[in-house]
Order: sequence, then C-alpha cells, then structure tokens
Amino acid sequence: MKHLFIAFSMLLSVATFAQTAEINWMTIEEAVAAQKKSPKKIMIDVYTQWCGPCKMMMKNTFTNPDVIGYVNKNFYAVKFDAESAKDVTFKGTVYKNSSYNPAATGRNGVHDFARALKVSAYPTLVYLDEDLNMIAPIKGYQTPQQIELYLKFFASNKYQTVKTQPEWEAYQAAFKPEFK
Repeated sequence: MKHLFIAFSMLLSVATFAQTAEINWMTIEEAVAAQKKSPKKIMIDVYTQWCGPCKMMMKNTFTNPDVIGYVNKNFYAVKFDAESAKDVTFKGTVYKNSSYNPAATGRNGVHDFARALKVSAYPTLVYLDEDLNMIAPIKGYQTPQQIELYLKFFASNKYQTVKTQPEWEAYQAAFKPEFK
C-alpha cells in the first residue's frame, strides 16, 4: 500500500508539473544575452494587448505541453508587445515607440522594433537564427499542430535547404504533426 501511495504521489507531481510548466518567456535583451552563452534560435511572439487572436494563441497554443517543451528546448522565446512604451536595444540600436500615448485605450502607437521586424499583423512569430538574423516572420494565429510545422522547420535548419514554393509544399505535405 505504501508503494502505491508513493507511486500515486509521484504521478500527481508529474501531472501537476506538466500543468504548471510554461514557456520561458524573456525580453529580447535577455534572449541575446542567453544566446551569447548558449546559442539557440530565437522565437519572438509579437502581440498587442487588444488582439483577440494573440490572446487565443496564448491560451490555446502556448499552454500546450508539446509546444512548451519544444520551444523551451530549441528556442529562446521572447514576448514583445508591439505597442509597448519600453525602449528596446537590439544589435546596437535603441528602438522606441515615439507615438505611444499613455492615455490611449485600445490601440496605441506601433513600436519601432515591431517595424524593424517587418511585423504588419498580430500575432506574428518572428524567428531569428543563432546570429540574430531574421529567418522569417510568420503572421497569424496558429494551433499547436500548425506552429509545430514551423518550429521543427526552423529548429532543424530545414529552411536552409527548402528554397522554392514546390519544395515548401512538398515539405508541408510530408510533415506529420506529433503535437497533441
């Protein structure tokens, strides 16, 4: 009976950990500093406070255990509010939101860092390589299975060999999602 209780307790601990595990979000400055110590690609979630699909992605995709595990293992994850008033320093440049209005409700000025990342819709996931060069910005809400395609495509460096639309379509057709 004692062994059963211990086994049950351990199972409960694992289940509790899985439910509380989350993506290790950081700022771009923190990700760049971590990158210098242990290189990984960077995934930047560019969102806004008012964006419905951004909230859905945070609730439905970024809480998925498979997504959490894969992102934490293979990427530095950055959460960036595209309408933030906070200055951002990246690659020696300080980016600002000079049109930010602290009295505004709803939409606000677009941050220069979001513009530098070529963000034109929310949410957009921007992927950077280990040298902080942009791989691609991917627009729109993604389910765990949809984001898996991109996470694995970029983490495996497959993007370096898939160069044409037919090659991309073949990659997508052959891809078998494993995330639940």
